[in-house]
Amino acid sequence: MKLNAISIMAKWTLKQIKEIPSTFSLPIHLMVAKLLYSKGIESEIQIQQFIAPNYETDSHDPFAFSDMEKAVERIKVARDEKQIVAIFGDYDADGITSSAIIKATLDDLGISSFVYIPDKKSEGYSMNMAAVEMFKEKDVKLIITVDCGITSIAEVEKANALGIDVIITDHHHVPNEVPKALAIINPHAPESIYPFKDLAGVGVAFKVVQAIYKKLMPEKIEQTKWMLDLVAIGTIADCVPLVGENRLFVRYGLVVLSKTRRIGLKELFTVGRIMIDENSVPDTKKVSFYIAPRINAAGRINHANLAYNLVVENNVALARDFALELEASNTQRQKITETVVQEVRMSAENMYKDKKFIFAIGQHFPIGVVGLVAGKIVQKFNKPTAIFQKGEFESKGSFRSIPQINIIETLGQCKDLLIRFGGHSQAAGATVANEKIEEFYEKMNSLISQQLEGIDLAEEIIVDGEILAEEIDFNLVEGLEKLKPFGEGNNEPIFMMKDLIVREKKTMGSGERHIKLFLSPADGCPKIFEAISFNGYEKFAHIDCGSQVDILCNIQKDEWNGNKKIQFALIDAKNSL
Repeated sequence: MKLNAISIMAKWTLKQIKEIPSTFSLPIHLMVAKLLYSKGIESEIQIQQFIAPNYETDSHDPFAFSDMEKAVERIKVARDEKQIVAIFGDYDADGITSSAIIKATLDDLGISSFVYIPDKKSEGYSMNMAAVEMFKEKDVKLIITVDCGITSIAEVEKANALGIDVIITDHHHVPNEVPKALAIINPHAPESIYPFKDLAGVGVAFKVVQAIYKKLMPEKIEQTKWMLDLVAIGTIADCVPLVGENRLFVRYGLVVLSKTRRIGLKELFTVGRIMIDENSVPDTKKVSFYIAPRINAAGRINHANLAYNLVVENNVALARDFALELEASNTQRQKITETVVQEVRMSAENMYKDKKFIFAIGQHFPIGVVGLVAGKIVQKFNKPTAIFQKGEFESKGSFRSIPQINIIETLGQCKDLLIRFGGHSQAAGATVANEKIEEFYEKMNSLISQQLEGIDLAEEIIVDGEILAEEIDFNLVEGLEKLKPFGEGNNEPIFMMKDLIVREKKTMGSGERHIKLFLSPADGCPKIFEAISFNGYEKFAHIDCGSQVDILCNIQKDEWNGNKKIQFALIDAKNSL
C-alpha cells in the first residue's frame, strides 16, 4: 500500500558527515564523534569541553568586559556612600531573571536597591523619561539596566542631567550611537574584547554578579552558583545559541534548578504540575515549554511584577498565591494568542500569499502577545512576519524572521521611518508613527523581497545523518545524551531512516491529537521502533498501515515506571522511493 500525500512539503538536506581519523581515541560513540566533527568540534580538548564542560575553567573572566572595572568600582561607591540604586529590568523571562540576580547581589552587598520593571502596554520596552524622573524623586544615585538600555540615549542623558549615573548591562544589537552611560557591559560593543558574544541578558547580568563577588566579596563567590537556576531559565527563554558559555551556564543551571532553593519556583512547579526535583533534572524543553511561558505570561497579560515577585518570594503561602495567579495568566495568554493567530493566519493565506513579508496590524491585537503570534506565523508560512498593535498616534509591534533575513539589519535600513527599534537578527521590536505605517511596510517588503530573490522558501530540514536500524541501541542513545543541553545553536540531532514499513498506527491524547507509529525495516530486520508525534495527527493522518516510508526523527530514551525503551520523535515522513 502506498503512502498518501502528506501536507508538508519540506526539503530534506543531508549534512556531509566527516570521517573520524584512525588516531581518534576518546571513549565516545562513533556516531557522536561524527556529529561533533560535523560541528567543527574536532580536537580532543574541544570535544572534552563540549561533552563535559568545566564550570571553573571554561567560564571567562568577567573583567574581560572593557567597562566592568568601572561598573564594579561605581557599585562599590554606592555601597560605601549608602546610595540608593534602581535596577531597571525588562518584562520577559530574561529580564526578570536578570533583575532578580542583580537585586540579590546588591542585597548581599548591603546596598539599598529596588527593581523597576516597566508595564509592557503603557510604557513599552526599556528606559523611559517618567521612570527616570521618579528615580530622582526617590533619591536614586545609580541606575543599573538589565537586558535593556543600549538604545536609551535620551533617557541616559536625562539621568545624567539629574545627577544619576547609569550602568547599562545589555546583550542586544549595538547601534552606531550609544548612550553616554558611565559603563556599558555588552558583548557586542565595538570595543569589547569579551571572547563570547552570544550571552543572553541574564548571562551579561551574571558576569556583573561574578565581577562584584570576585572584587568585593571573594569569600562568598561560591554561592553565586545557586543563581544558575535563574541564569539557565533566562538563557533558554531568550533562545540564544546554547554553545560556549551559554552551554556551560545551562548545563550546570539545570542541575541547580532541580535542587532550587527558591520557594516561588517550587510552587510554580507544583501548581503547573511540572515534574522537577533532584530525581528529575529538567531538560531545555521542559524550561522552554512549561517554565518560560508561565514567567513571560505575567508581562503579556498583566504586569511582569507578578513573575518577579514569584521568583524572589520566600513565604510559601504568598508564593502559592503568585503561582496560582501566574497559572491563570498563562491560560488566558494561550487563549488570546490562539484567537489572534487564527485571524492573522487567514490574512496571511489571502493577502500575503504572493508576498515575502507578512504584516498584520490591529487595534485589538494585545501588545503582550504580538511576538508570540509573529513566531507562530513564521513557523506556519516560513516568511518574515511583523505583528503590530495600532495605537492612537503610533503603533508598536514585534518581528520574527527566518535564517535568510537578518531582521535587525533590515530594520536599520528603515530607521528614518521608525520612532525606535531594537533586537536581534531573528527577533526585534519597533514603534512607528501611524502616518508612516504604509510607507514602512512597502520599504520593508521591498528590502526583504530583494534579499530573498531567487531563494526557495520551502521549509528546509537539516538532517544530521542517515542511520540504519542495526546501528540503533542504548549505547547510541546514551552517547547522544552527552550532547545535551539541546537548543538554539545546538539542535537535537535529526536522523533519516529509509524504507520502513508502518506496522501499526495509533492516535492518543485528548481529542486524539497525537500519533504513534510502529515501524520495522523493510529489509527484514526484526526490530520494531515506536515513533511518536505530539500534536502531529493532522500532519501524519494520511499514513496507512503497510505503507513504506522514509522518516526524519530524533532518537531518544523513554523511561516510565522504571522501564527504558528507545523511542523516535517523528519530525517528517515521505514515500520511500
